[in-house]
Amino acid sequence: MSRPIIALTTDFGQADGYVGIMKGVILGICPEAALIDITHDIRPQAVRQAAYILSTAAPYFPSGTVHLVVVDPGVGSERRPIVVQTDRSTYVAPDNGVLSLVLQQEPARLAICLDPADPRYRLPHISATFHGRDIFAPAAAHLACGVDPHALGPPLPLTDLVVLPSLQPQPAAEGIWQGEVWHVDRFGNLITNFRLSASACQSPVSIRVGNEQIERISRTYADVEPNELLAYLGSSGYLEIAVREGNAAVRLGVTVGDPVYIKGVPSR
Repeated sequence: MSRPIIALTTDFGQADGYVGIMKGVILGICPEAALIDITHDIRPQAVRQAAYILSTAAPYFPSGTVHLVVVDPGVGSERRPIVVQTDRSTYVAPDNGVLSLVLQQEPARLAICLDPADPRYRLPHISATFHGRDIFAPAAAHLACGVDPHALGPPLPLTDLVVLPSLQPQPAAEGIWQGEVWHVDRFGNLITNFRLSASACQSPVSIRVGNEQIERISRTYADVEPNELLAYLGSSGYLEIAVREGNAAVRLGVTVGDPVYIKGVPSR
């Protein structure tokens, strides 16, 4: 029998003990669980970035994986802790829109609001600032070890789940679309929310990011000279901006949430 998988995505970083503490809680409840780190380097409180990273990683995990997602700027507030099940996976997360993109790929079939008052599936004492340890990690562990999601709290209408606004690029002027940078990877490449088809990449295009203009979409880094700026369709299907053998984020002074403009290629 294969071990249950719990995949973790957080903005906790690795400098503190938060991730290790959550893993300790999980293994104390479900010692047979295999714990996989997707990332703990989401920018603090960057829910949209976490939504993007999760949506690119989740499809490559085995069916039945439990995803524990803790990017939670509303911790301690009235925002709901939830469990969402799809036909492939189970997600334990705050109801703040962090599941918006992954649920476009895997529609939800069940949503549960975790009951923090039920002592069976949480830690005995709940901190106002560390629900990852006290509520989310125990819930993920119990689910991975076979507890029925309905035991963890009351069901929620799927239409009540929080969805992030403006996930798609928007028309900015005649023929011009405005998107944004969703993620900056460790190479300084800028991943945008423009999802383009391969055929669209052959069309005439003008891309403006920061103070620079790019007039074509390349296939790969080798299509341009070293230190030259380029745009290309990345492995996740989104338009990316890079500097060959360089750092686009540093060169352009651009980071997560900054605007990107395209003329000539509509987003899909």
